[in-house]
Amino acid sequence: MTAPFKVGQSDPTVQPVPTSVVAQVDAADSTLSNPQRAVIALGSNLGNRLETLQGAVDALEDTPGLRVKAVSPVYETAPWGVDPDSQPAYFNAVVVVKTTLPPASLLERAHAVEEAFHRVRDERWGPRTIDVDIVAYADVVSDDPVLTLPHPRAHERAFVLAPWHDVEPEAQLPGRGPVAQLLESVTREGVAARADLELRLPE
Repeated sequence: MTAPFKVGQSDPTVQPVPTSVVAQVDAADSTLSNPQRAVIALGSNLGNRLETLQGAVDALEDTPGLRVKAVSPVYETAPWGVDPDSQPAYFNAVVVVKTTLPPASLLERAHAVEEAFHRVRDERWGPRTIDVDIVAYADVVSDDPVLTLPHPRAHERAFVLAPWHDVEPEAQLPGRGPVAQLLESVTREGVAARADLELRLPE
């Protein structure tokens, strides 16, 4: 039996997060004034997918006014909205953050992370090195076409709901209800946990 593959050395990030790690992150929160909680979904199906996801987590942590609170387990997911086997499978994860950035600025940062990893937006549902999507921001519900909150399709995507439920079993998707109930109502076909892979919580 082989040991799980890990990127770097860190405390395990499969929830619950160790109390010592929570204490460290909470202490870091003291540098933020009235932070808001946000949930961010990551996905990659080109290149070194795990390395890219970790790079995105680290880039978020390096953002002024943002602290990464939790990183979900990794899931492997069949591509969404395209013919089977037409693209490589995705690695997906969810990150919970505390941030003083307003939603529009957080979206700008998400796009900057995508650009840093050479995300190309040539086609809808096309393969990509990294997807950084804001799933929810505090309890905000908005139909702004630039940034719709919560994400308009999060409630029907197991590759978002499953990792989010792993890190926050009691979470609520604003306007939609408990993540646990939403997860029960969608199919998990093509969405599999990868216990052999791990993303680290930034130190």
